Amino acid sequence: MKFSINEIKDLLAAWVLIAIAFTILFSGNDYSLQSLSMSFFISLSTAGMGFLLHELMHKFVAQNYRLWAEFKANYSMLMLAIAFSFLGFILAAPGTVYIRGNTTKEKNGKISLAGPVTNIVLAILFLIPAFIMINEPLSFWEIFWNYGFKINALLALFNMIPAMPFDGAKVYAWNKTVYTITIVVAALLFFGSFFV
Repeated sequence: MKFSINEIKDLLAAWVLIAIAFTILFSGNDYSLQSLSMSFFISLSTAGMGFLLHELMHKFVAQNYRLWAEFKANYSMLMLAIAFSFLGFILAAPGTVYIRGNTTKEKNGKISLAGPVTNIVLAILFLIPAFIMINEPLSFWEIFWNYGFKINALLALFNMIPAMPFDGAKVYAWNKTVYTITIVVAALLFFGSFFV
């Protein structure tokens, strides 16, 4: 993949700022150094990684079609995410991969699909160790795998909403069968996350 200097800065900033928002949310008003350090590591590696890889896969597929694709952070929304995290929830739209070139409905659909599918794969990868540790005493790693599973399942389902500007709108416009399979898998993972 090809990156501009500004894009690399935006990707790193969005990754860290999203992690900060989730750190505040996960901390549960415990702002001790130990709690914040643990929450930041978990947030950076689960929520932050989920957002980062989601956007990178949009870019990867677009560039495979020989399209210009560049991520631009939305700093206003990132600051809003941090502000809302103090209220106990996250409203996150860290940025967008902007695409230019000769696109079609199929190309747009596949580029859009790449993000949620990445989150589905991540959710499954986090689920495996979370499931193995399900009967273990509560530990740091059990919390880590659980959060990774739940956050990525939520990201996959949320992004498949069939309305603009969500990825689901372009996937639905391209191929309704692919859309249905993807949203069913995402929904099963998300609702299954309440039982893990």
